[in-house]
Order: sequence, then C-alpha cells, then structure tokens
Amino acid sequence: MNSIDFVTLEVADTAAAAHLYSTAFGLDPSQLRLRTSEAPTSGFRGFTLSLVVSQPGNVDALVGAALEVGATTVKPASKSLWGYGGVVQAPDGTIWKIATSAKKDTGPVTRDFDELVLLLGVEDVKASKQFYVDQGLTVGKSFGGKYVEFATGPSPVKLALYKRRALAKDAGVPADGTGSHRLVLSGNAGPFSDPDGFVWEAATA
Repeated sequence: MNSIDFVTLEVADTAAAAHLYSTAFGLDPSQLRLRTSEAPTSGFRGFTLSLVVSQPGNVDALVGAALEVGATTVKPASKSLWGYGGVVQAPDGTIWKIATSAKKDTGPVTRDFDELVLLLGVEDVKASKQFYVDQGLTVGKSFGGKYVEFATGPSPVKLALYKRRALAKDAGVPADGTGSHRLVLSGNAGPFSDPDGFVWEAATA
C-alpha cells in the first residue's frame, strides 16, 4: 500500500519553524521535516495540516502552545455541529487546524494528538482521486466529488483531498493564492507531481 512517509515544509527560517513544531505540537522528523526555501508564494497555498485530538481541552492546550511560540489565530477555537476546533497560522505561513469530534473533556488535558492529517485542496476531487489511485494509493473513504481520504496503513500522516475553495473556507482564509505550495510529500509512490502541482519525492531515511 502506497502512502506518505513524511511531509516536508519549505520555510524561510528552519530553526524558528522547528522550535514551534517541536515545542508546541511535539512533532518530530518521522512526521514532519523542514527545508530552507525562498520560493515565491502568496495567499492560500492549497493545503492545511490538521491535528486530530481526543477532547476540547487538548485543542485549547495545543492552540495556546502554538500562540505562545509565534503562531497567529485564524479562527479561534469554538464549538460547532461536528465538535470543537480552531485554526492557527505558523510564522512560515502553514495553516494548522486543531480539532476534535468530542464535545466534552473525558480525561486529563494533554497536548497529545491522535492523527496528523494533510488535506490537499484540489480543483477536481474525482480526477485527483483517480490520479492517486493510479499511483498505487488505496481509497479509504470517498464522498463523491467533495472529499476523499486514503488508507494510510502504518503511515504517520493521513492524506485526504478536498475542494480547494471548500478547504480555504473551512480554514477561514481566502481561496486565492499563487506560487509555490512550499510543501513536499515523501513516500514510496514518488517521484511525481499531481494535477494541482503538489510534488512527491521518493522517501529517504
């Protein structure tokens, strides 16, 4: 089963980004890597990263930790029909959503998360779904032309596809954006570029 081994964010300041992601979120290179890039980019980069947690208190703890080390609020954490969550933006420009489907805390508050999810905003969900199936990825869930989630196996990063404008709306930002995605996906499916310009590389240790 092909899947993501890890994702790489291209940032201007790797030291600052590493401090935020390790200090606030507890991420390590087995999940998220960084490389220096000054590639031109503006507006919405076409993706979000999400931390899925078990309870609302964990959302607040992770959001608070991110804000303490330089992130900014895009959407304050709040209740919704589906649960509880908020959106922050790292200084490097990456948009992070922290969310839970739970409505109440059921245990001690921690900064643990259950899943790291990469959501790619694509123009044609059905076409991109077929492209990824052709690259050897297996569909886990699919909701027509709106949303696709791939089976990840042992991968530390879950991959999903969403309509670009819908993803931007969910994140609370305008959908327009140009230039580099500032994101590289690594796994045994690569190397290739998908229909929306997201680049995959062959994973290396």
